[in-house]
Amino acid sequence: MILRRTCKEAAALLVAREDRALSLPDRVALRLHLAACEACPRFARQLQLMREAFGRWRQQAGDDAPG
Repeated sequence: MILRRTCKEAAALLVAREDRALSLPDRVALRLHLAACEACPRFARQLQLMREAFGRWRQQAGDDAPG
């Protein structure tokens, strides 16, 4: 089992965890990578901000819907 991940692999895991639960080895590898990398935590934060903004947008769109 390889726990070291490249930034490309870490980014793929960050995106994947939006849709599904990661396996334990993937979660551990991602956590280790995020602790050692400067860029990937910023990407993770960007994903989080986009998810939050989309949620607010959906909520606002639902409030404005006729009915």
